Amino acid sequence: MLKGKKIILGVTGSIAAYKAAYLCRLLIKNEAEVRVVMTASASAFISPLTLSTLSKHPVQIEMFDDASNWNNHVELGLWADLFLVAPCSANTLAKMANGACDNLLLATYLSAKCPTAIAPAMDLDMWKHSATQRNIQLVQSDGVHVIPVGNGELASGLNGEGRLAEPEDILTYLNNEFFN
Repeated sequence: MLKGKKIILGVTGSIAAYKAAYLCRLLIKNEAEVRVVMTASASAFISPLTLSTLSKHPVQIEMFDDASNWNNHVELGLWADLFLVAPCSANTLAKMANGACDNLLLATYLSAKCPTAIAPAMDLDMWKHSATQRNIQLVQSDGVHVIPVGNGELASGLNGEGRLAEPEDILTYLNNEFFN
């Protein structure tokens, strides 16, 4: 069902970013074309080289590359059939909810003409916080699809909601919601 679909995979700074490699691989295995946009903090959790190798395209992090060439977020936003942010940190969620645009991922989000889905990932207390729940409601009112968080052991050692949905569950969600 994903065959030929163009997907931007946005990766944000979260311990769950390691799952983005497997998610990228699943999308490619299902014959989607994937372009990865990362926040700078995401690269502290997973190597851009890993995601570039898996997606077979350069990973974009900054507005300008090393040669001062502009990474055109408008063009990327027009190219895609879906913008998927997985994991979506509490920080990026808050910025999306408020229209902030201080990195390439957010500029791409604000430029995208395609549907957007997020897969939140954060600790239990962050997930349950009223500001986070308000931000979820705000992005949903803007038309963003929110993939349900998982429940289980979190990086902090706590147990509960806030885990990034498993890559297979994200794939199922995309197929059911967007690509039947």
